[in-house]
This record gives sequence, structure tokens and C-alpha cells, in this order.
Amino acid sequence: MQQQLAQLVATARQESASVTTRAELEAFKARVVGPHGSLTQVMKGMATLSKEDRPVVGKLINEAKKAVEEILAALLQKVEDAEIASALSAPLDPTLPSPDAPAGNLHPLSRTRERILNSFRKLGFTVAEGPEVETEWYCFDALNTPGDHPARDMQDTLYLPKTFRSADAPRRQEEAMLLRTHTSSVQVRTMLSRRPPFRIVAPGRCFRRDAVDATHSANFHQVEGLWIDRGVTLADLRGVLDFFVKETFGADAEIRLRPSFFPFTEPSFEMDLRSPNLGRLSNRWLEIMGCGLVDPKVLELCGLDPQEWSGLAFGLGLERIAMLVHGIDDIRHFYQNDVRFLRQFA
Repeated sequence: MQQQLAQLVATARQESASVTTRAELEAFKARVVGPHGSLTQVMKGMATLSKEDRPVVGKLINEAKKAVEEILAALLQKVEDAEIASALSAPLDPTLPSPDAPAGNLHPLSRTRERILNSFRKLGFTVAEGPEVETEWYCFDALNTPGDHPARDMQDTLYLPKTFRSADAPRRQEEAMLLRTHTSSVQVRTMLSRRPPFRIVAPGRCFRRDAVDATHSANFHQVEGLWIDRGVTLADLRGVLDFFVKETFGADAEIRLRPSFFPFTEPSFEMDLRSPNLGRLSNRWLEIMGCGLVDPKVLELCGLDPQEWSGLAFGLGLERIAMLVHGIDDIRHFYQNDVRFLRQFA
């Protein structure tokens, strides 16, 4: 038996020298350790041995089996190296797309942004954008924000160390520079550069000195709307917002307007939402935006006659809407770039 096993291993080692492909490797493995392989047949012969011979023969078989496994492992490495070398030596066509390039997907905030903008486009609104670095005039003064308003404090607004001499703002003097705290400055720029009537939505990034937690971020996004025309009323405001809410949260969604105060609208409201499609927040009133009719003082500051023109304005947080739509409970997920989170929206 010992001589038979030694001959089996020697034969396997000799035949392995001619194995060069994966198909030949599989055939060789079947001849040696397959169901009808030579080593398998020897192992089946253990049943015919006496109890005294089985330990000795079993040890010899294990040694032979280990030697065969080493031969097979070396052959597999040899075949894989040959396959890699063959692939690397093949001519490369640089015009072919990479087979491993993953398809990209929109960030959940980008998806929500487009969803919101598409809703307002159906009502005739166009998209307007403006700079993220603004002057105090565009961000506060033109919006009828008093000089002692808390929003102007260093604790709330990110001011830049330099001032800027404005060439286009009506005041034409040196202005403090800051990172905009809202996209309302885009509304001001639109009123100064366009002749009414017009309807715009202004999406963009904003900055405030907020402590970062589950619902606040120093960097966030807003979508604001402005409609300037003759005879714009609260009925128009409610109609626009009701349409947006039903488009975003379903036909069963409801809104309510609560009186509030903003320097740039009069009257001003906080808008609440209630919808049966918000999971654990279903059928609860949730505040999601501020709105109102444009204050006549703002129209005057932007060169429009409040006796001729009126308007409505609203502003909402993009992250707030995305969190409600997708049931997200922490705003920080949007900025951590964790692919486990982002892949849920692919």
C-alpha cells in the first residue's frame, strides 16, 4: 500500500507538469481526487482492511492526500498567473468603456431639489440664482431688515473681513461682505434686474453660525419663491403653496397658515403641513416654511411702485423637505458622504 500511494503521488506530480489551462486543471483534479479518481479509489479500499492495518494505512493515505493537495494548489497558482499574464499581454482598446466603472447617482438633496423645482415650474416659475458671497445691502437692507435685527449679529451671520464698494446697489457705498444667510438676496437681485411681472424660485446654499446637531447645520440649502405682478393676493399664495404640498407629499396633504412676522413680508405667515404619508409624523401639524405678501417697503427699495405692483414670497429648507419625504431623522447624514446612506437613494 505504501508503494502504491508513493507511485500515485509521483504520477500526479509528473502529469501536473503538462497542465497549463483551467480546463486541464479540472480534468487533472477529477482523475486524482474526483469521485472515480485514483486517490479516491485507494481511500475506498480502507473498508477491506483489518482493524490492525487501518491506522497505519490511514496515516499513509493522509500523507498522500496532503501531497496531492499541495500539487493542486501549485497548479491553481500556475494557471491563474498564466491567465493574468495573458490578459495583460492582450492588445488594449482604449475606446472601450471600463467594465468596472459604477454608475453615479444623484445625491438625495439634489433629487429633492429637482422635485421641488419641477413642482413650481408647472406653475410658471423659473429658476434664478445668485452669489453665495453677498453684501449687507442685498442680504439685509433691501429686505427691510433693521440695523439692530438679531440676524445681523456676529453670532448669527458669517461676516468676511473685507468690505466692498458696490457699483450696482442703490446705496453705492462700501458694504460689509458676508456669506448669505438666505437666498432672499436672489429675490432682491431679480427685482432690480427684471421688469415685472415674473415668477422665480431661488435654490441655493446658505450659511449661518448654527451649532451642528440633528436638525441644524452651519451649511444648509434653501428654496425661495417670488411672484411679482398686479393684484397678487393671499389667495394666490395659498393656492401656490397648496399645489406644492400636494405635489410633494400626496393629494391628501393639508396646509394651514399661522400669522407670524418677517421684515420683508406683510402680512407674514408660518405654513404648517399635515399629511398621512409621513410615517411616524403622519397626521401631525409640522412647520415647514415661512411666507407672506411682499412688504411695500421692499418693493420701494428695489425700485418698484407698490401702488402698481404686489407680490408673494416664500422660503423653505431643502434639507427639511428631504428629511420629511424620506423619513430621515438627522441632517448630518446629508454631509457625511457615507455610501451606506447614499446607496439607499440610488
